Amino acid sequence: MTVEAFRALGLSAELAAACTQAGFDTPTPIQQQAVPAVLRGQDVLALAPTGSGKTAAFALPLLQALGATRVGWRRPVRVLVLVPTRELAAQVAEVFRALGKSLLQAPKVAVLFGGVSVNPQMMGLRGGADVVVATPGRLLDLMERNALDIARVEALVLDEADRLLDLGFASELQAVLAALPARRQNLLFSATFADDVAALANGLLHDAVQIRAEASQEPPPTIVQRAIEVDAGRRTQLLGHLIRQGKWRRTLVFVATRHATEHLARKLCDNGIPAAPLHGEMSQGQRTDTLEAFKAGRSDVLVTTDLAARGIDIPELEVVVNYDLPRSPTHYVHRIGRTGRAGAAGEAVSFVSAATHGHFALIEARQQIALPREQVPGFEPVETAPAGPDKGVGGIKGKRPSKKDKLRAAAARRGD
Repeated sequence: MTVEAFRALGLSAELAAACTQAGFDTPTPIQQQAVPAVLRGQDVLALAPTGSGKTAAFALPLLQALGATRVGWRRPVRVLVLVPTRELAAQVAEVFRALGKSLLQAPKVAVLFGGVSVNPQMMGLRGGADVVVATPGRLLDLMERNALDIARVEALVLDEADRLLDLGFASELQAVLAALPARRQNLLFSATFADDVAALANGLLHDAVQIRAEASQEPPPTIVQRAIEVDAGRRTQLLGHLIRQGKWRRTLVFVATRHATEHLARKLCDNGIPAAPLHGEMSQGQRTDTLEAFKAGRSDVLVTTDLAARGIDIPELEVVVNYDLPRSPTHYVHRIGRTGRAGAAGEAVSFVSAATHGHFALIEARQQIALPREQVPGFEPVETAPAGPDKGVGGIKGKRPSKKDKLRAAAARRGD
């Protein structure tokens, strides 16, 4: 059934079979709409969140177009995918490589990003590349070094265009666009359609097919959600207890700060639990090595921040722990959605202290869920909720007093 479903989109038998081998059950909504449009050569504007199957939605038809014509040893860049982060670049490139293996002549895929030495990437571009997946800054750097030419690009993909613009790549994008041929196919994927994205789309796309795959505000039903009450000072001990008792492997733990990732990982290691920190201030080599070690099972726990976790896909992730609660319900869904992927079972545990019980209650209200509060024997909380107007609301985005609020409150106390 799977092969036939992908064949019905217009894909070749080889690529449809590759979907089965990759574990795709049926085409996702965005794939059902985008694949035929891309195969027809149309421009596409897609609102597509992470986890919607968007990478395969553009990779599959572009691979089919590449396979339709043979090339010699010297390969001009025919597909260019621009992404905002190093992790996303690596993941998109891996999708192209995995699906492209099914073709008679597998495409050469180059992945380019900053934070690492430019020389290996220049060496990898010798002889050209069919597909280049890159962050804009490193792409321009290599173009200035004459390491590649994008004048023969047939298809341009902007993946997570909203984040490209949020992270300040607007000027780099314009420089890349100026170096591309006027006649090409343009595919723009974005999680939001803010004004800057709309302006980019209007200047880039022509008679585009518009596709909307809304981000789900609910976690997959395969995820068991838990809320455990514990005093803030005993969270580390409780985490170690749960990992040992549940025999958890591949546990992803979210904390609020870079310092917390390193501190908690060190504490777990001191207690005999292999753990590693992951945050945005690590070098690319460190981040890559840390992720690979975690995926290979050389560490049981990965302690990370929201920033470093974006765009990371970890297969067979068993448990997600909110050691520090997220600031918003959207981040809550994003965090726990890292487990329970592709129909697999998963578990999401949130630590709730007296100071954050109101915070978590707001998350529940906005998510329309109500989780029973658990207490683990030996870790029963003794702290009480703080008094005052916040009453434990604390970290919810938009609920903290603003600077003006604090100034007004101070003035009121003084009688001004």
